[in-house]
Amino acid sequence: MEAYIPKYMASWKGQSRGTLLGFRIYVQIIKRTGLYSAYFVLLFVAAYFIVFSFHSTRSTYYLFRRRLGYSALSAALNVYRSYFTFGRIQLDRVAILSGLRHKFTFEFDGKDHIEALLKKGKGGILLTAHIGNFNLAKHFFEEKHSEAVVNLVVTDFEHKQIKNYLESVTGTSEVKIIVLKEDLSHIFYMKEALARNELLVFAADRYLKHSKTYTAEFLGKNTKFPQGPFKLAARNQIPILFVHLMRERNFHYHFYARPYKAVEGTPREILNAYLEDLEKMVRKYPHQWYNYYDFWNDFS
Repeated sequence: MEAYIPKYMASWKGQSRGTLLGFRIYVQIIKRTGLYSAYFVLLFVAAYFIVFSFHSTRSTYYLFRRRLGYSALSAALNVYRSYFTFGRIQLDRVAILSGLRHKFTFEFDGKDHIEALLKKGKGGILLTAHIGNFNLAKHFFEEKHSEAVVNLVVTDFEHKQIKNYLESVTGTSEVKIIVLKEDLSHIFYMKEALARNELLVFAADRYLKHSKTYTAEFLGKNTKFPQGPFKLAARNQIPILFVHLMRERNFHYHFYARPYKAVEGTPREILNAYLEDLEKMVRKYPHQWYNYYDFWNDFS
């Protein structure tokens, strides 16, 4: 099925990193010589992007230098580390789904919050971001909450060829997809999913070019965020969790689930709570937040 790929704000081109040939090469390296060999090749790939992906490099340097307060040298070095880490979690995804799951360990931090949410029978909204490796979340739900049905609400797909090739190698993901469309048909699918006590997952740190937004402070400077996920949760009083799946040392993944504790329950309040949680994650895992574009519109 063809997916509608909407356009982001002018500085975001809606393009995924990587090519079909690149994925084919990495899959073969992992299969023939192992994951460490693929990581070794990635050292050079990350250096390539430093030089030949100017806009991404500039935006990532700005994150470390201006928003996180790193020194000029440290910011430059951490741009490279960010590219390498991004590539590594993509390789982890291929490796885990290709039969190397035993090499990784998983920690579920907040299992009780998932259980409490499901018991309410109203469905739930999981708010995440373009951080970490949430593509692997299905392993947590399969082990800890096999009854939970997860729907990723997405605005950008992997290139169709890459997605199809990955599925030919790893198998189709059991996580369901709801694609945001211009005709708003996604609203019907979201309501149906909630009525079945299913979970909707939003990466709420990006917005569509023509969508309604809120302006809020993040990492010390105002920028824009989509209104949709926050209004949906507030109007329907849907239980909310802030969730992130982060890579740590020694092939270890840490799943965080934290509940939103409502006072007034307004969209703005939910947004502010979301940003407070996200800022903690970005500061703790600065190399795993992957918004490689002019997020604060400083270069427009």
